[in-house]
Amino acid sequence: MVIGRFAPSPTGALHAGSLVAALASWLDVRAQGGRWLVRIEDVDTPRCLPGADQRILQQLADCGLVPDEAPTWQSQRGHLYEAALARLVDEGLAYPCACSRKDIALAQAALGRSATRGVELPYPGTCRPERGGLHGRPARAWRLHTGRLIPNQPPAQDGPAPAATHFIANSALTITWNDRRLGPQRQDVATAVGDFVLRRADGLWAYQLAVVVDDAAQGITHVVRGEDLADNTPRQILLQRALGLPTPLYLHTPLVLAADGEKLSKQNGAEAVDTRTPLQALNAAAAPLGLPPAPTGDVRGALAFWTDAWRTRLC
Repeated sequence: MVIGRFAPSPTGALHAGSLVAALASWLDVRAQGGRWLVRIEDVDTPRCLPGADQRILQQLADCGLVPDEAPTWQSQRGHLYEAALARLVDEGLAYPCACSRKDIALAQAALGRSATRGVELPYPGTCRPERGGLHGRPARAWRLHTGRLIPNQPPAQDGPAPAATHFIANSALTITWNDRRLGPQRQDVATAVGDFVLRRADGLWAYQLAVVVDDAAQGITHVVRGEDLADNTPRQILLQRALGLPTPLYLHTPLVLAADGEKLSKQNGAEAVDTRTPLQALNAAAAPLGLPPAPTGDVRGALAFWTDAWRTRLC
């Protein structure tokens, strides 16, 4: 069965861009006769606003986008992330790191590399066990060891997890996948990102680990989300393979841009979408998805119309 999800962060109410992703994920599931879930991604607790989760759920309900199961909250699932990290550590695929962002910048500067706007410098592997580990410094975070060979193929949906593999120095780690909208994609994770964080220096769980564990635990088969998250996909596929988890199908939706050309987001002051007039909000969300205005005056009829249009597109 197709199972999809919408996973907003409660750092504010839904804005026009996040409603596009919510509508797309709902339509994708409904067009395939599947189940649609909502997961509140609140692991980054310092950025979460009180009551934002309930407002998001109300906005979705106003628009007729009601999940088929009770919503879940990542903040209640820490034991699952703990177990996943413990497995990676046991298999030699994760290690503690003492480096700050300044340490990483200095290490990269020594290699003649400097940061560019909006792009995080890849981690150079300073604290890898084979390089001496923490060098007597206290651990700050936990990272995935991208220098260890990860199985090239994910396991079957109901198959056993693969055994851990051995360290291979300087191994290329190119992940390829096919995005249902963007087409063939590829990234050498070791070069582009390096050993990425699984648990942060402040003790909070990193998005990459939490989303991979949750998608597998909830049986998610289809991930539909904004194009700004496409760059996360190779890291998540890598983690799925490291943990012996299935890889969903991915579709990344067009971004809604602000007047200055930047991505519309809560960080740049995007206004909450007004769902007191839900059909107007939904028509606005349908447009970036290439869907025509609904020829009906009610939400249920509009959603049925767009579901048929989405199904035709899938075929």
